[in-house]
Amino acid sequence: MTPQDKLTDEAGRLAALDRYAILDTPREGAFDKITDLVRTLVGVPISAVSLVDRDRQWFKSIAGLDIDQTPRPVAFCDHAIRQPEPLIIPDAQADDRFRDNPLVTGNPGIRSYAGVPLRTPDGYQIGSLCAIDTRARDFPPEQMAILEGLAPIIVEQMELRLLAERDGLSGAMTRRAFVAAIDRQIALFTRHERPSALVLLDIDHFKAVNDTHGHPAGDRVIQAVAGLCATLSRPSDSIGRLGGEEFGLLLPETSEADALLAAQRFCDAVAALVIANEPPLRVTASFGVAAIGPGRMTSADWLAAADAALYAAKRAGRNRVMLAPHQALCAA
Repeated sequence: MTPQDKLTDEAGRLAALDRYAILDTPREGAFDKITDLVRTLVGVPISAVSLVDRDRQWFKSIAGLDIDQTPRPVAFCDHAIRQPEPLIIPDAQADDRFRDNPLVTGNPGIRSYAGVPLRTPDGYQIGSLCAIDTRARDFPPEQMAILEGLAPIIVEQMELRLLAERDGLSGAMTRRAFVAAIDRQIALFTRHERPSALVLLDIDHFKAVNDTHGHPAGDRVIQAVAGLCATLSRPSDSIGRLGGEEFGLLLPETSEADALLAAQRFCDAVAALVIANEPPLRVTASFGVAAIGPGRMTSADWLAAADAALYAAKRAGRNRVMLAPHQALCAA
């Protein structure tokens, strides 16, 4: 696919954006420093790192304006990602594309704009680094050079986030990254009320594995269980290692009943797994399931509900699935 083809490949562009798992994450200093720098060096009141989602423009960082997103149809950045070169608007009131835009006619009163596309290593434009002014003005070449020099640094930061969010042993998301994924799912539920479920699993008697067979054998168990979870999961699911032998599975677009069935499949598959070792090892795991809903609208509360169900499974004899608050699905 040519670079020009990728400008119109919306499915590929959204997949490239989704890969970064950055939408609806908290502010981060590395990005805020860039927007602050743009305001100083380009001399504008507003600068943003804008990411264009399916139906909205979301700001990973915005300096000079107290908003976090706008509808996609009014986003200047939606025009910026459709062309390979930077988008420069010296006077939005004199541009047929923007003169009636509510961001021009109302707050914040955008008059001029310069946006440089954020291009991923595989050539998709997922957003822009932009400089915005409330007066008509030009953006001379030296100022555009600043924006074009900083835009690749933003993409590099996003790539570094990916590297930092994977557990080295299991390949699953780190706890920090997994909690961020939970926060994004809660934000989606708040906007669209789509179902989703959280499953926590803990490998039973893991300390005995380490004590009896040694820590290298314990590492193989972690890797095998994580690999099994990845194999059984859908592309839309998220898998995180929350600490030691505990993992989390985030299942979007999944009802409580379907999450219970999925957890049972994982439970049965772990019990049937033969792990390469001398002698070969077999383990079981306990599972707790909690669907999103009232009382579970923060990551801490949702995790606590699933954790309570997990420990109910432990107390009930392990190798089983329990639903928050206390409903058993299967016995050992």
